[in-house]
This record gives sequence, C-alpha cells and structure tokens, in this order.
Amino acid sequence: MKKRVVVGLSGGVDSSVAAYLLKEQGYEVIGIFMKNWHDDSVTISNECPWLDDSNDAMIVAQHLGIPFQAIDLSVEYKARIVDYMFAEYQAGRTPNPDVLCNREIKFDVFLEAAIKLGADFVATGHYCRKGTLEKNGKPVYQLLAGKDPNKDQSYFLCQLTQAQLSRALFPIGELLKPEVRAIAKEAGLTTAEKKDSQGLCFIGKVHLPDFLQQRLQPKKGKVIEVPHHAPVFETVVVDEDLPGLSKPYALQPELGKVVGEHNGAHFYTIGQRRGLHIGGYEKPLFVIGTDTTKNVIYTGSGEDHPGLYRKGLFISTSDIHWVRLDLALQAGETKKYLARIRYRQPLENCTLHQTAEGLYIIFDRPQRGVTPGQFAAWYEGEELIGSGVIHQ
Repeated sequence: MKKRVVVGLSGGVDSSVAAYLLKEQGYEVIGIFMKNWHDDSVTISNECPWLDDSNDAMIVAQHLGIPFQAIDLSVEYKARIVDYMFAEYQAGRTPNPDVLCNREIKFDVFLEAAIKLGADFVATGHYCRKGTLEKNGKPVYQLLAGKDPNKDQSYFLCQLTQAQLSRALFPIGELLKPEVRAIAKEAGLTTAEKKDSQGLCFIGKVHLPDFLQQRLQPKKGKVIEVPHHAPVFETVVVDEDLPGLSKPYALQPELGKVVGEHNGAHFYTIGQRRGLHIGGYEKPLFVIGTDTTKNVIYTGSGEDHPGLYRKGLFISTSDIHWVRLDLALQAGETKKYLARIRYRQPLENCTLHQTAEGLYIIFDRPQRGVTPGQFAAWYEGEELIGSGVIHQ
C-alpha cells in the first residue's frame, strides 16, 4: 500500500518540485495550500499575493494529477505568529517569524490537518535533509543541512522536535537550486521560472516599521551616540576554564551625547543601520543597543564599533531546544560546537556551557549583531543539534 504524503504547496518552484519528486517515487501525494495571512486590522492584505500563489499551486496540482485543496490557517497564524511578533517588538526583542512559522504552523497545525487526511508524512520545499540513526533499538531523527550551500534552510527548522521530524520529508534537500529549476522545466511545471518569495508575505511587502506602527504606538525618544572608548561591556565569569561572556552594562545617557530623535525604541534592532536618518558622520551609525523602558536608542559610529560585537550569548532554560534530545547537556557540562545566530551566517566555532539557569554560548571570535529574540542554532558538522531564543 502506498504511503500518503501531504505536500505544502506554496505556489513556488521548490514545493512544486517536491510534489513532483514524491509522485515519481511512488507516494500517494495530496497538495494543500496554506492561507496563513489575511487580517484587515492591518491594511496590507492587498499587498499579499496569496491568491496568485494559491492559483499557481492549484495549476501545479492539476498538472501532476494530484488532489488539491486550500486550508485557512489565518486564525492560528495570527495567534501564534503575528501577535507574538508584536509582543516581542514591544518588549524590545527582534523575533524570527520564519522559525516560528515552521514550528507552530507548518509542522504543527498543518501537520495535524494532514494526519486527519490519513497522511503518513508531510513534505515541504525546504533545502534541508533528514537522517535516521538507531539508539537503544529506537529511531533517532537528524536534521541535516541542505546540499546547496547557498540555500541551506536547516536554520529555519531549528525548533522542530523528534515527533515532527518523524513525519517530515524534504524531497529537494539533496539538490542544488539550479537542479530544482531544471527538473521543474523538464516536468512542464508553470512555476519553473517563478521568482523566489521574499520571506513572509506581510513582512516582505511592506516597510516593517510601518507595519508595526499599526499596532505599536510611535513614541518620541532620544538617539544617543556612544563613543568608541566608552566602557560598553562588563565581563561575566561563566567558568574559570572558559573566556568571559560580555554583556552591556554601561549603555547609559551620561556615556554619550544626544544626536537625534526616534519614533520608538521598539521599532529598532541591534545592528540596524537604515532608518536612523542622522547625517554628518564619516562612518555610518549603527544601533548597538535599545532600551524600551527608557525609550532610548544607543548608536555607535563605524563597522568597528565595539558595541556591535559580543563574545557570547545566554539562552534561558525555558528557551533551550534540543533537536537531538539524546545529546542534551546537563548542568555543569560543556561541549564545543559550531553555531550561527542568523540565517546564512557562516558557522562559527563556540563552546556551549550548560548551567542551572540556562545555556551560555561562548564564541571563539566576537560576533556582530547578537540580537535578543533571534535564534541561535548549534551544529555538529552538517547536523543541527539544537537551538534557543537569545535572551542577552
């Protein structure tokens, strides 16, 4: 009996080829389009081409001769993604909706809907791979980087669980992007030449501050420039055998000078350059810190400003996630891994140090733009081992 797979058809070339390959491999394939966003309380629904994408997905399904339907997950999406985003920005953190969408929608709500249709698996067009090991007679699932180094999307799936991975298939993970387009063209798929989507629809189509201001009220505040020589950090002793973790301690008004005004500290993120609208500097200004309580933005001039770099980061215990539960560190344990703090960032050598309070990641080299609210993910070779929300 054929295994049944529900494919999340997005209307793009990647998911189209995923469905095509699965059918060629002998699976019973069903295509479903997820309508994740339409909210008239923020006036951007006309900017989202979800209707065009849905039509493209339907045309692909018809061409492949597979059943197709569209499901509306916008209520769940608003509650789990959009409302969370607003709350995080309000608190001065910068969330990653792409990671959350995979954890909360595609491999949770969507997976549940697929199981109700009798699916054995769900499949997406992500550039990543799944491996399987056996430990103590039980399968252990691995989340592996995609073969295309320019498209590896394992980072976006860094919050998946063993249960979610057990049901997941990633048909294009072994392919390069040009190979995917070539397969689509040979198969006669209408999406073969379609441009890739630019992130989440409601973010990709509007200026983010404009979007946020529809829920978060603008509030005038000071922009303070912190000079290079200011004592920006203090050292936290994590362990005598580990380098110290730097954290901001002296980002205070008396350290710098007021150089401008902003419309709300919650609209800015660490490392941001654009949107400050402050001129007169030989080197560009960057955001090196925000304080949403005092409504202050701290800036530094130049790519080499020490405020842009951190030696490490901290993840609270409640925000630590191990894809490989069998490799989870216990309090007092340390281990060397590779890690990244944003999509497509080159992996960096680091040491993980688990304490009762949480996890410290100490990098061999200081990292630029470590941002609270974003996800850090750690790898062993090409396998993603775990991840967590950056607390500080």
